[in-house]
Amino acid sequence: MTSDVWWKNAVVYCLDIETYADGNGDGIGDFRGAIQHIDHLDRMGVTCIWLMPFFPTPDRDDGYDITDFYSVDPRLGTLGDFVEFMRVARDRGIRVIADLVVNHTSDEHPWFKDARSSRDSRYRDWYIWSDKPEPDDPKGVVFPDKEDSLWEFDEKTGQYYFHRFYRFQPDLNTANSEVQDEIARILGFWMELGLSGFRVDAVPFLVEQVTDNGDDKLPDPHEFFACLRAFMSRRDGSAALLGEVNLPYPDLMRYFGNDLGDEITMCFDFIGMQRTYLSLARKDARPLAGALRERPRPPKDCQWATFVRNHDELTLDKLSDSERQEVFAAFGPDKDMQLYGRGLRRRLPTMLGGDMDQIKMVYSLLFSLPGTPVLFYGEEIGMGENLELEGRQAVRTPMQWTPHRNGGFSDAAPAKVRIPMPSGEYGPEKVNVSAQQRDPDSLMLWITRLIRHYRDCPEFAWGDYAVLDPGTDSVLAHRADADGETVVAVHNFSDAETEVELTLDGLDSSKVLTDLLVDGTIEISDKGQVRFRLGRYGCRWFRASTPETAPADSGDVD
Repeated sequence: MTSDVWWKNAVVYCLDIETYADGNGDGIGDFRGAIQHIDHLDRMGVTCIWLMPFFPTPDRDDGYDITDFYSVDPRLGTLGDFVEFMRVARDRGIRVIADLVVNHTSDEHPWFKDARSSRDSRYRDWYIWSDKPEPDDPKGVVFPDKEDSLWEFDEKTGQYYFHRFYRFQPDLNTANSEVQDEIARILGFWMELGLSGFRVDAVPFLVEQVTDNGDDKLPDPHEFFACLRAFMSRRDGSAALLGEVNLPYPDLMRYFGNDLGDEITMCFDFIGMQRTYLSLARKDARPLAGALRERPRPPKDCQWATFVRNHDELTLDKLSDSERQEVFAAFGPDKDMQLYGRGLRRRLPTMLGGDMDQIKMVYSLLFSLPGTPVLFYGEEIGMGENLELEGRQAVRTPMQWTPHRNGGFSDAAPAKVRIPMPSGEYGPEKVNVSAQQRDPDSLMLWITRLIRHYRDCPEFAWGDYAVLDPGTDSVLAHRADADGETVVAVHNFSDAETEVELTLDGLDSSKVLTDLLVDGTIEISDKGQVRFRLGRYGCRWFRASTPETAPADSGDVD
């Protein structure tokens, strides 16, 4: 019943080929370099790699401005290198998904060049045109520091074209059946080369009605995604779509396909992520506990994707203005640390001041929350950001493998490495994979351990979960139950030690709680109550079992 639903308890790792590892010494990451480091991901326990865009591009938007959906950017390798990367990942049992960026193309894409050559162009209706710009919604401008309108005038044909993002990224007209067929061909092409699915960029913007042309049929985004998912399922029944859907829960549920679950397979939980940071800022677990109580259960074979950080700004747009200012004050008080007035351009360790107890607690939380955890490259070693870089680039610095030249990312002369790394406490001299492999207390080995226990606790991904009352506001406690088994996770958001008291319905003194992260077993009273101390930023995962079947701890050894 569960063997093909791999995404329900996967461990997803997002990486950018350009910034991960340079295999040919030209200062730019490539597929050959990534191939050489797949064993790093295998040792950690990663089960799915998510590739950021690797297609030909002018690279004005970090690869999201694409000129050819059917090839590999020559700087990053060839189609042959891509196939070899897929083979090596498959050999380790790791699936691969890739960014599906079909909201728009580059303005240098052959389709758009042809479309703007004449109003009679074969590709004219592949984009969205208007004789006059439609009224702009200021909130709809995604990059308000760079754009002040969603429309750009094209002098040659005398019309405006629509761009939800940058002006050099004209939006595709996904209401056009030819465009829909082309998108299906793109999916089919890469699936034939081994991809197990796609991360869909900016889902709510993919199918939009932006002009009022009277007789035009309004596009139905849910019909579009249902058709796309059906096409993928015919090609490969285990293929998945991971959706970037930053909407309130009721609106987001429609993108799963409501009860049918026949559209987006996994959706990122942006609300839970933002409430996590509010809880961290307040040292109070209640904002996150409230989000988990509000969060609807996804359709049977769908799943939430949980995350702490991603490749964009750390958006806080679903918090109130006052809540957002609380998070800014705690984790990004300088204007240079903020972006678009709605988010932060920092990584977690720098936001938390390098407090390793707190950092480890947050990742324990990530892997125990109901859903599928997603890591951004470098999180496993606690990489920092480089605020000297513009915008989102601050968190997209090269991977830090060693303390040596270029952090082991490239053998090239430092001047040839296009994106400079952080320096100081978060530079590769202090933060790198090589050192953490040898340090038993390192963040990387902690995350490797969390992944192992997460995979041993399918209840977190598959079970029914409930938020518990821990008796103190600073603690989040939740349980997950599946097939008669129970796991309990407890996390202290405060830097003060606290006492926790839980009532576990359905459990009694015939069971014990054995900690999976640290040594120790706790007895349960006849009324299902347990009491224990939790240290500063403490975290504990428990499995309920009979004393005879409980996991071993040191007390069992003579």
